[in-house]
Amino acid sequence: MSRTAVMPRKAVPRRRPPRPMKLRTVLLTAVGWLVAVAFLAPYAEMLLTALKPTPELMKSPPSCLPSRWQWSNFTHIWSLTDPHVGDALLFSLYVAGAATLLTLAVGLPAAYYTARHRFRGRGAFLLLVFVTQMFAPTALLVGIYREMVSLDLTDTAEGLILVNAAFNLPFCVWILNAYLASIPRELEEAAWLDGTGRFGALTRVVLPLAMPGVVTALVYTFIGAWNEYVVALTVTSSSNRMTLTRAIPGFVTSYHEQWQYLFATSIIAIVPVVVLFVFVERHLVAGLTAGGVRG
Repeated sequence: MSRTAVMPRKAVPRRRPPRPMKLRTVLLTAVGWLVAVAFLAPYAEMLLTALKPTPELMKSPPSCLPSRWQWSNFTHIWSLTDPHVGDALLFSLYVAGAATLLTLAVGLPAAYYTARHRFRGRGAFLLLVFVTQMFAPTALLVGIYREMVSLDLTDTAEGLILVNAAFNLPFCVWILNAYLASIPRELEEAAWLDGTGRFGALTRVVLPLAMPGVVTALVYTFIGAWNEYVVALTVTSSSNRMTLTRAIPGFVTSYHEQWQYLFATSIIAIVPVVVLFVFVERHLVAGLTAGGVRG
């Protein structure tokens, strides 16, 4: 008689029961969710208010959710003439973009020179740059207006660009100086030996390595110029020189209250900053943490 070979069965590994979450992990998770809800709650309220029809905004007490979702509020604001949201949006993009480019054009050479050279008064210069960050535009508003009047730059885009660039320049120089100083000088010297020259070493070697710091300064400057309100309210007066931050309060005046359009425009004003942050978030985190770890 032939015996049938019996194959041994493979041992099935037992699944380990999931470990219970530690109390510390549970508490940290709960606190994280609470912080996230606290930050997102105002934006959720803005969106819900922007989607409410006009009669529902006058109810007392107001309802949390709109009874009818009025998506046309986001399209109707573009046809309004007072204020004109489309022109204000384009003007704000122009002012913020030009101020950002001007700040980088001035701040990058200054940061590079102070990072690579030791000259008399260097410490005092960097200290002065640091101190100027403490001045708010509101505290210097009278002086800014008189300066704009003397230069004949009131009610002009150039005046806003210069003011925004001036107030964001110290941070740009400060952060770029710290980042450029962390790049080894030997890399530039090797590029000089290859015949690139100082400018070639700066553009081909230093700038690519310093891109996280440049992106950090770019985002900070753009957001600062984009959100600026007090100087724009004081220096400009005509409707075709109105930034988006000036146009938003125009929906609620003593003659009319259009809260749905105010919040809809506020949501639209967030979009350019969010889009910019999404594209540069990876470089931004690297720039902010530069120099935090020493080899």
